[in-house]
Amino acid sequence: MKTHKLGNSGLEISPLVFGGNIFGWTVDQAASFKLLDVFFAAGFNAVDTADVYSKWVPGHQGGESEMIIGEWMKQRGNRAKVIVMTKAGMDMGDGKKGLSKAHILRSTEDSLRRLQTDYIDLYQSHIDDLETPFEETLGAYAELMKQGKVRAIGASNHKGDRLAAALEVSRKTGLPAYQSLQPNYSLIERADYETNLEPVCVKESLGVINYFPLAGGFLTGKYRSGSDAAGKARARNVTKYLNERGFKILDALDKVAAKHRARPAKVALAWVMAQPSITAPIVSATNLDQLNDLISSVELKLDRDSIDLLNQASA
Repeated sequence: MKTHKLGNSGLEISPLVFGGNIFGWTVDQAASFKLLDVFFAAGFNAVDTADVYSKWVPGHQGGESEMIIGEWMKQRGNRAKVIVMTKAGMDMGDGKKGLSKAHILRSTEDSLRRLQTDYIDLYQSHIDDLETPFEETLGAYAELMKQGKVRAIGASNHKGDRLAAALEVSRKTGLPAYQSLQPNYSLIERADYETNLEPVCVKESLGVINYFPLAGGFLTGKYRSGSDAAGKARARNVTKYLNERGFKILDALDKVAAKHRARPAKVALAWVMAQPSITAPIVSATNLDQLNDLISSVELKLDRDSIDLLNQASA
């Protein structure tokens, strides 16, 4: 499996990252273990999670996903072979949120305990914190890196100007710098990344691990009407795309899929992986059928005409 450098972090990751937001939410521990086994057996090496996954499920506290990944690594004895990416900063309840030094240091210890490891490969600021100075946040990360608890840091859900400002603080102070960005980016969610974030990422040589590359399942082609999405876990994510532009993109995906004898999801992922600034999209699957389709997408190389058709439909 060919790996890609994640910015200047020193981390080498596979062309797909498994998204762990589903662990403990739409798949239980046993199913999570099976999916991870197949993904890693295929040669992939990275999994992304966050302390807040899956706090939105009634009765959950957050941390469920990290616990499943930690137990899987313990049972498989494979920690050294896994690039573990997690995040902190989202609201965990009881005022536990943001990127203050106190919260980051506490959150790190909590994540390390749940993951049953003594280091995190990529620790990411899950959301920007306008109330905490960059110097405080980056100073906390500096301590963690000095202690060997964090190998590299990244940002998620940051605006372009704030990301650039954080990187400038790192330059001026010598504090650790974000080496990656985790944005929402797909065929149907292009404008914000391409206009505001991609220029910063390219200029600063940041790795980009985008989430929702299939737009919450919309780009699989499974959801073509409100009734298709009704009652599904991701209904909220896909119904907003059921409009003229969304149908135009699905039509283009269908045409390219027929040409390459592939499913729409595979084509949508291949399009993302063909974008020069993208290091690796984050993908999730709840069953082995879906997962095998996603895994095979790394072998699909789209021709120029197919990419142009998809670009035009999604412009």
